[in-house]
Amino acid sequence: MRLDDYRESDYVDDRRDSSGYSRGGGMSMGTMMMLWPLIRPLLRTKFGWAIIGLGVAAYFAGFNPLALVGGQSQTHRVNKVSDDKSAIFAKKVLATTEDVWSKLLPKYGMHYKKPGLVLYRGSTHSGCGGAQAQMGPFYCPADKKVYLDLSFFDELSRRFKASGDFAQAYVIAHEIGHHIQDLQGILDKVQQLKHRWGGGAKSNALQVRVELQADCYAGIWGHYVDAMGLLDRGDLNEALNAAGAIGDDTLQKRAGQAVRPDTFTHGSSRQRMEWFKRGFDSGDMRACDTFK
Repeated sequence: MRLDDYRESDYVDDRRDSSGYSRGGGMSMGTMMMLWPLIRPLLRTKFGWAIIGLGVAAYFAGFNPLALVGGQSQTHRVNKVSDDKSAIFAKKVLATTEDVWSKLLPKYGMHYKKPGLVLYRGSTHSGCGGAQAQMGPFYCPADKKVYLDLSFFDELSRRFKASGDFAQAYVIAHEIGHHIQDLQGILDKVQQLKHRWGGGAKSNALQVRVELQADCYAGIWGHYVDAMGLLDRGDLNEALNAAGAIGDDTLQKRAGQAVRPDTFTHGSSRQRMEWFKRGFDSGDMRACDTFK
């Protein structure tokens, strides 16, 4: 992507320097789990309780207790130059989604409310509960924010063999697609139906439709950033490769499991690629009705 001269979004909360705990909020579950082996024996003595008290006071004063036990080493292990470069890239990609959807949604009678993007390493908090790197990127409707542990970019290239900057941008655009669905009221309706059905294959199938529509919306974004002259040759293939690499069937095969469509929650590789391409080719939200 050609984003060197593109602006950075102002709607980014960069929490990478506070991995393992969350600014202005409660300690994450991941942090608690890491500290519990140290806390448990301290609970047996008065001296231990005193240490815990000091630790709690330090925490609320803004000091990360994980720094005492090496729990913040994950932040130190990453290459800062590379990490900062990835953060800037994510901020610029978010800016392109703001520009695309702010102009496009009014054509469909909607107003675009910009979501936030939280960048973190390891764990943090969200309006939907704790955020962990293992969860992958996700959109939280409760606080209208996308949560992205930047290590996912490394994992996308290394584990899923989906390298390239547009592959990374596709991941962000997909989560912004969920924000569009939130603005449309789709996420609320889907959640109500899934609650009524109580889970199972029927709920999974509905969730697949949600995810495929988000892929299609990501494709629409790709259509317009291409029209803006921001794509390089081969970028489309990078996004399609990423969509295929994280299809449910591909992930199940990679894990040595049998392919079970009834357990799919995001769609097959073929479906994810097809719906992204449909959005990319059309640039039309009406082409993204996966619920028909």
